[in-house]
Amino acid sequence: MRDMDPTPRDPDEGSGCSGCGSAGASSAAEAQMQAQMQQARLDDRLSHIKRQILVMSGKGGVGKSTVSASLAWSLARKGHQVGLLDADLHGPSIPLMTGVVGARPVAMPNGIGPVPADENLWVMSMGFLTRSADEPLIWRGPLRSSALRQLVADVEWGDLDYLITDLPPGTGDEALTVAQAMRGADGVIIVSTPQEASLADCRKAINFAHALDLPVVGVVENMSGFVCPHCGEATPIFSTGGARRMAEEMGVRYLGAIPLAPEVVTLSDRGKPVVGEDAPEAARNAFAALAEAVIQAVTTPS
Repeated sequence: MRDMDPTPRDPDEGSGCSGCGSAGASSAAEAQMQAQMQQARLDDRLSHIKRQILVMSGKGGVGKSTVSASLAWSLARKGHQVGLLDADLHGPSIPLMTGVVGARPVAMPNGIGPVPADENLWVMSMGFLTRSADEPLIWRGPLRSSALRQLVADVEWGDLDYLITDLPPGTGDEALTVAQAMRGADGVIIVSTPQEASLADCRKAINFAHALDLPVVGVVENMSGFVCPHCGEATPIFSTGGARRMAEEMGVRYLGAIPLAPEVVTLSDRGKPVVGEDAPEAARNAFAALAEAVIQAVTTPS
């Protein structure tokens, strides 16, 4: 499969003579038709997926991708068929966390096939499509949105129980593009840390979901207390309980807390599941509980 070109381009380049109104109208009509065909293709693919869950955060640095990957691992370990879509164009860390860095998707008759990461887990990321893991995507907004729509629409997932989509941080163009494309999603999981600086942006993410008529599956408090690797005692470095209180105030579910453990970093960097035997018990149990809470939330919506 051809690598994506990360260099900047003018989205209007090659669209015809700027002074010719008929050429512009023809180009616009063609673009609209292509967008409709792309959406129809995506809707058909998503019809084979039982549950579609978006994972987002109001800001970066809260461990959203770690939660996305670990939730996907947990569901897969429970025997569910799971897809994990990394929609973060500029920081695609899911290949690293799932141990498939350097993999290439397989060309399929009508799209591209996701990369297998485990017996029941398949992954797709822009990180598979660039020439190098260190190469930035220097793209303006329209090109980013177009690439995201193509990435979302062209993956042949097949039949899945769950599709977990790791959105870019924030409530901007890219998150909006994916959320609108996956308009039938079962809901959004919001990831926050306990302190107010993160919770303020988390509230915006919840209101973003409300504005798009997307159900909020619930809120996860990540980095909720540091677990000592020696004695197992938890220390509230960033405080605890802020996400629970905020969820209650906003009228959404609280899905649970994930502790901060040094082994989580080590395992993620090695592409090992934070839900496996090598993971600290506190983190392993927390992600198992999160998976159960998510299953309960999407099967018995409030």
